[in-house]
Amino acid sequence: MREQLADYGRRWPDEHGVAADFLALLDDPADPFVRERLEGHLTGGAWLVSADGRRTLLTHHRKLDRWLQLGGHADGDTDMARVALKEAEEESGLPDLSVEGSIFDLDRHWIPERKDVPGHWHYDVRYIVRASGNEDYVVSEESLALAWREIAPMAEDADESLSRMARKWLARSARP
Repeated sequence: MREQLADYGRRWPDEHGVAADFLALLDDPADPFVRERLEGHLTGGAWLVSADGRRTLLTHHRKLDRWLQLGGHADGDTDMARVALKEAEEESGLPDLSVEGSIFDLDRHWIPERKDVPGHWHYDVRYIVRASGNEDYVVSEESLALAWREIAPMAEDADESLSRMARKWLARSARP
């Protein structure tokens, strides 16, 4: 994970500080891979892309009432790519998904207090997850809805996190 974070900081020099925040989290003696670490903990995110590379699957998140990429808690798993893949499979119901490459995006965001869980930080490690065929998703308990969205228009999305991922995907796809 450390090597992937360092590599991410080199690939995205404007985000070196973000990668450094994630590395600092790994240096903390409290386990960052469990949700019980309420100062902040790691989550795995999936930029789930259609087989043709033109669309991404988003969830209308039940608890946050926002459209987001799929993903969730590591719950002790230290392989964040595996976490992202597992969450994508569980939240979409899609078969035959695969992770492509190393870390695609990093995002640290605040999760507001809810019921008996105080507000806390999510350190989201995001990977490209590719659908390879069937795109007939199944809405899980965690979502109000799922929807395939064209990626190109998302580059101008008001949500900086989604627009950043769209811009990265479009730049990656434009390379030979």
